[in-house]
Amino acid sequence: MTRLDETAWPGIPNQSLLLVPLGSTEQHGPHLPFTVDTEVAEAVAREAGQRLGAVVAPVLAYGSSGEHQQFAGTLSIGQDALRLLLIELVRSARTWAARIVLITGHGGNAPVLSEVVPSLRAEGHDVAWLGLGVPGGDAHAGRVETSLMLQLAPERVGSFAQVEGSTAPLADLMPRLRAGLLREASASGVLGDPRGATAEEGGALLAQLVDDTVHRIERAAVGDVGMLRASS
Repeated sequence: MTRLDETAWPGIPNQSLLLVPLGSTEQHGPHLPFTVDTEVAEAVAREAGQRLGAVVAPVLAYGSSGEHQQFAGTLSIGQDALRLLLIELVRSARTWAARIVLITGHGGNAPVLSEVVPSLRAEGHDVAWLGLGVPGGDAHAGRVETSLMLQLAPERVGSFAQVEGSTAPLADLMPRLRAGLLREASASGVLGDPRGATAEEGGALLAQLVDDTVHRIERAAVGDVGMLRASS
């Protein structure tokens, strides 16, 4: 693996595979830091990059997080800014990278990726994307993300024994989320139930995310919206 934050330009391999982790700066309940999506995306990209011999870019710490804007501290750049940023970033990287994979730890970035990546592929760029998710896991700041942070940065996880979140199906909450009204769906900002989270579970989940990411990149099966497909 080659990390751009640790390497000078002569150390960049020709025709590289470039992994770009995408995160966000948004509330994650009363017990987790604003950087959860960023830190998970960065950790997965670096572990996957090690296994794939890839170049790993510095993580993008801002994304489209308008659904969280009712909570103080959230910093969202919105869809238009994210769209332009990704277009220019990929065009720049493709002057030296043979292939680019964008790895998002924040689901709110997915609509922009689904639009931008197919357009960039139509320009002739070898670029694809994937989202980090656990099948059957809760949506936001619940057991999955709390466990991951207990593994990655336990010193920055607050008490969550009394944290209550909304456990309603995500499909039922989507109208309010799209309207930027997550706080009306969950006063705590949590969609799920963090109770029961452990560092051990977080380690297993992180390994699962890395394995899935590596397999998708190696398989290189790209869907209609430019997303790398999981193994069939």
